[in-house]
Amino acid sequence: MQCQECGKRQATLHFTKIINGEKTELHICESCARERGELIPGTASGFSIHNLLSGLLDFDAAANGVKPPQLRCENCGMTYSQFSKLGKFGCSQCYKHFADRLEPLLKRVHGNTVHVGKIPKRAGGRVKTKREIDRLKKEMQGKIEREDFETAARLRDQIRELEREIGS
Repeated sequence: MQCQECGKRQATLHFTKIINGEKTELHICESCARERGELIPGTASGFSIHNLLSGLLDFDAAANGVKPPQLRCENCGMTYSQFSKLGKFGCSQCYKHFADRLEPLLKRVHGNTVHVGKIPKRAGGRVKTKREIDRLKKEMQGKIEREDFETAARLRDQIRELEREIGS
């Protein structure tokens, strides 16, 4: 594919930008990208996923002007600082030792700390209904804690109906 800017060279960079829900695709050569000031992955001034991860790992500390505590994995001896530089753990126990720092990071990056994955089409209805039941149960528990028993009773009835549908 030819560069959309100069029309002379082969397009080697393909950008997809979504701004206010509008998707724009741009296919350009490296020279035109540099002229436009686009960040080119893999170059000195380019974007690196490792830099993104490192920045997120120290986000709280940087925001507060405080260095993160020197957490250390008791199994392999890796420190949190080493992990933030490498972007990789030293062993499987690192997850446990750095758990307090990882949960907010995962929430920022993924929006959740629990993997929900995709739902297979053949089991989709049942799985979606179970998720809805779980959501309603949490909501009902919140209503009970706030002593909103009428709403909690309506939610209980919805849950029972959904459980009848799936045969739980």
